[in-house]
Amino acid sequence: MSIKMKRISELKERKITRRATRNFDSEGRRIYDEFEYDFPYNPIHKGNERERLYAKVIDLIPFFLIFHYGFNKIIIVSLFFSISCVLIYGAVSESIFGTTLGKKLCKLKVIDDFGNYPKILKSMFRNILSFANFFPVFEDVASGPNSSYEASKTTMHFSMHMNNKLCKTYIVNESQIPEIRKLLNYKILN
Repeated sequence: MSIKMKRISELKERKITRRATRNFDSEGRRIYDEFEYDFPYNPIHKGNERERLYAKVIDLIPFFLIFHYGFNKIIIVSLFFSISCVLIYGAVSESIFGTTLGKKLCKLKVIDDFGNYPKILKSMFRNILSFANFFPVFEDVASGPNSSYEASKTTMHFSMHMNNKLCKTYIVNESQIPEIRKLLNYKILN
């Protein structure tokens, strides 16, 4: 008999929305219809791209300083060696602790689709891909109707989700881990 483990990608979140109708009750209050929807559970919090960028830079700085000042390497060589070290350090650290120094300071954890820390090969692959998808995304934003400045502007943020989509991993807040494990019916065996 095999036990099927739940996956984060299979979790659903039930939400109820209320929509106004054209009808009113006897006291003049609008009558609302309620609709229930099942949405895919999304453990990723909005705006985590900036936190992930800061975490990657925090992980990179110590290695860069060691190579540049400790070994007297030129900047480009120090940067190249630092990136190589961060890839290896990130893979080992994420598979053991679920986090790196930079992610720990930003209170982020890496988990796989089952809610566990990723295995070392999966973590290595996602770290290699994290540098491959390190590109800016530009987005046009329209300002509100009460705004007194220009009608729209362009914002930039970094999209760092390709590595997690391909590896089926998630970057979550440390505080979300108990909630996710509860949704997965996670059992700790002694």
